[in-house]
Amino acid sequence: MQLTRKGLWGGIIREFRDFLPEISDDAITTLLEGNTPLIECDNLKDIFGDIRLLLKYEGLNPTGSFKDRGMTMAVSKAREENAKAIICASTGNTSAAAAAYAAKAGMKAFVLVPDGAIAMGKLSQAIMHGAMVLQIKGNFDDALTIVKEITGDYPVKMVNSINPFRIEGQKTGAFEVCEHLGYAPTYHFLPVGNAGNITAYWKGYKQYHHENIITHLPKMMGFQADGAAPIVRGRPVEHPETIATAIKIGNPASWDSALRARDESGGVIEAVTDEEILAAYKLLAAREGVYCEPASAASLAGAIKMKKDGVLNDGDTVVCTLTGHGLKDPDIALKSSEKPVKVPAETKKILKVMGF
Repeated sequence: MQLTRKGLWGGIIREFRDFLPEISDDAITTLLEGNTPLIECDNLKDIFGDIRLLLKYEGLNPTGSFKDRGMTMAVSKAREENAKAIICASTGNTSAAAAAYAAKAGMKAFVLVPDGAIAMGKLSQAIMHGAMVLQIKGNFDDALTIVKEITGDYPVKMVNSINPFRIEGQKTGAFEVCEHLGYAPTYHFLPVGNAGNITAYWKGYKQYHHENIITHLPKMMGFQADGAAPIVRGRPVEHPETIATAIKIGNPASWDSALRARDESGGVIEAVTDEEILAAYKLLAAREGVYCEPASAASLAGAIKMKKDGVLNDGDTVVCTLTGHGLKDPDIALKSSEKPVKVPAETKKILKVMGF
């Protein structure tokens, strides 16, 4: 990974240009996404033993989620093709990224989101970046169907992960894992909603393996929320339900490619309950100091489940992608945690509550 511009990070298109579709310099639209940290877990040895556990913390991308990787590619390509507007369906993170990159490109953004089923942190981002936000009486799958209809007949570019340039951008997460580790992990755990990310990471790993940059490929371990687990159940879920709104999708657009990633890598796509997701979500924040959104914690919940089932072994290297920042959905944190202690503004009483 060569840093551009006198050592400064230049965003994923410039940094990984040799591995991405060609885009003209004047079309590149970047907020310097990528180069997110791979954080070593030091405080979960009681759960994982001598497994090396690392967190790919995508919440530190410019709009707070992994979606920025795909959006820089999709919007840059749309700009190269002289598009004036983009559109997406979203459970939140895609809308935030689309709105931000459209603003950077000087383009109009339209986002369709399910009414009442999007975290306020994400909705506020899309609005502040100037997108036209349309809240529909339906779920994500309904919104995506409408977006497909619109882009088939009108001059507006779709930037959902059906757009192949989204997957091209998102695969750079796998490149960074290999660059930061110096090798590929034994297992890579990811949340699965629309299934674009597990598809993209597998594509990235395979590309690095083909170029002999890594010597082996990881097993791809995808986890859906139990109430929104169409791939696990083998059929679409008409009314998906989960507190993990970012993966609340009943008919994933990248279903087939996610299955290929699972099967080619020898991995799994399974489900974890909302209770398991919340437990992992709190564990990360309280013991590792890493605050992710609830859907992100599905990856760690899956790793905990696989450890209990005897799948993971001492000496394995395990990477969990945390797809978004915790501030995307602070309501869940407040609802699922203890309330602040109210105390008079008196030192003695405060010390007593503190246990001194």
